[in-house]
Amino acid sequence: MQLLKTLAGYLAPTFLILSPLLSYSDQALSMYRSKSSAGFSLDIPLIMLVASLLRIFYYPGARFDTALLIQSFVMVFIQVILLKVALDHRPPPASKGGDAAVPFARANDGFFEMPRPYSFWQWRSPKPYWQFLLSLLIALTICELVLAPVRSLYPAYSALIGYIGLSIEATLPLPQIFTNARSHSCKGFRVSVLASWLLGDGMKMFWFFTSTTQIPWAFKLCGIFQACCDSFLGVQYLMYGDGETEIKDHQLSSFPGSGSRIATGREIPVGRRTPIPEKTI
Repeated sequence: MQLLKTLAGYLAPTFLILSPLLSYSDQALSMYRSKSSAGFSLDIPLIMLVASLLRIFYYPGARFDTALLIQSFVMVFIQVILLKVALDHRPPPASKGGDAAVPFARANDGFFEMPRPYSFWQWRSPKPYWQFLLSLLIALTICELVLAPVRSLYPAYSALIGYIGLSIEATLPLPQIFTNARSHSCKGFRVSVLASWLLGDGMKMFWFFTSTTQIPWAFKLCGIFQACCDSFLGVQYLMYGDGETEIKDHQLSSFPGSGSRIATGREIPVGRRTPIPEKTI
């Protein structure tokens, strides 16, 4: 047991620091080589950039393990590159996109295509994206400088942005979960990516609960939630496959917006069902 703790103490932090590069560099290279970001959800960089910036500003008040802080800086670095590549190679508005950027292809379908106030994060010009991120960075810096000297208020503020940031990060698997449930298919979701997520969750959970360094409960609770979501993705993959084979009835068939479905998992649009002819007497 002690050997496992020692190995986890070295391997888990290294894996966490490198995981943003391993997970997203191939995504950026794929879009750059194909000159298209069709199918890639811009919400992914949004989630990870906001969460990572909040985690960075959470550090002065929580003083958690340094590896987690380094991971946040690495995540900001790779997500800025990913967002830049995705914006540079976005398809024109008329394009329907495709599966060019798995595993997040179709992540904006259905539920996540609801209109947003002021078209937030759906702008056609790249400039508002960078303005928003710069404004967030400036706002967090000002709050840090103003509230840090206020000892009676700063701990609560620090804990608040920490839980918000980690909660936002924990929602990363939800777009894929909802998409799979709606389409009764995991087509476009790579098993290798799922395996790496589950492996990372296992290493992270073991390290969080055995490490002798400071790991706040915010990391542990949000890590547990994300591990549960990733595990559910595994259940969906076993249940749906790629959507080409017959699917048995199950509780997720009543998922909101699912409409009427045929055995292959493809939807029959509501309002276009073939009418049943009346019985002739």
